[in-house]
Amino acid sequence: MTAGPAAVTAPITIRSGAGHWLRSYVMMTRWELGSLRMLLPLVVAIQVVIGGGFAVGVGLLSDQMPTRAVLYLSTGVAVVTLITVGLVMSPQLVANHKTAGTYDFMWSLPVPRTTQAAAWVTVNSVIALPGMVAALLIANWRYDLPLQVSVSILPAVLLTIVTATMVGYAFAHAIRKPMITQLITTLVSFVILGFAPINFPPENLPGWLADLNLYLPFYHMAVVMRGGLTEGLVTDVGISYLVLGVYTVASVAVAAWVVGRRD
Repeated sequence: MTAGPAAVTAPITIRSGAGHWLRSYVMMTRWELGSLRMLLPLVVAIQVVIGGGFAVGVGLLSDQMPTRAVLYLSTGVAVVTLITVGLVMSPQLVANHKTAGTYDFMWSLPVPRTTQAAAWVTVNSVIALPGMVAALLIANWRYDLPLQVSVSILPAVLLTIVTATMVGYAFAHAIRKPMITQLITTLVSFVILGFAPINFPPENLPGWLADLNLYLPFYHMAVVMRGGLTEGLVTDVGISYLVLGVYTVASVAVAAWVVGRRD
C-alpha cells in the first residue's frame, strides 16, 4: 500500500507592524464615522449651537462684565465643548453599543484594540473642534475679547481631547450596565458646569472645593487651554500638563486592562 500524501497545514499569518496598525486605524475610523453618518452633522451642529449659545446666553446675566470674567467665561465655554464630547457623549455612545448588541461584534474585529481607541479620539475631535472654534468666534464677536492665541493651543487642545476621551473611554468600558454609564455622564455634566472652575476662576469656589479640583482633570484642562488663548490669565501651566498626562496614562491603563479581559 502506498501511503497517502501528508496533510498540508497552511501557515498561520499573524498580521502586525506599523502598516497593519495604520490600515486598521483607518478602517476603524471609517467604521465609527460610518456608524454616525446620520447623526454626525446633527451632533456637530448641536455642539456649535451649544458652544456659541452658552457664550452669548451667560453674558446676558450682566450688562457689564469685567474683562477677566469675560475671558474666563469665553475660554471656559470652548473647554466645555471639548470635555463634554469625550466625557459625556462618547460614554453614552458606548452604552448605546452595549444596548444595541453591537458592542461584542466590534471587539471581535481582527484589528489591534489600540486602533479602536485612536479612532475614538479622532471621531471625538471631528465632533468637538467645530464647536470649540464656533464658541470662541462667537464669544469674540460678542465681547471683543483680548485673546492672544499662541502655538501652545495645539498641544493644549490635543491633550484636552485625548484626556477627556480616554477617561470617558475607560469608565464606559469598565462599567457593564449602560444605565449606570448614563447616570455617571449626567453627574459629570453637572459637575463640569457647576462645580469645576472652568467658566470662572477657582477662587470663586469654597476653599475645600477649589483644593479638590486640583486633583481632578477639569481645572487643569481649562488651565492649559487658557494658557494657549490668553496671556497672564493662568499660571503653573506646566503642572497642569503633567496632571493631564498622568490622567491620560492612568485611563489608558484602565481601558487596556478592561478590554484585555475580553475574549
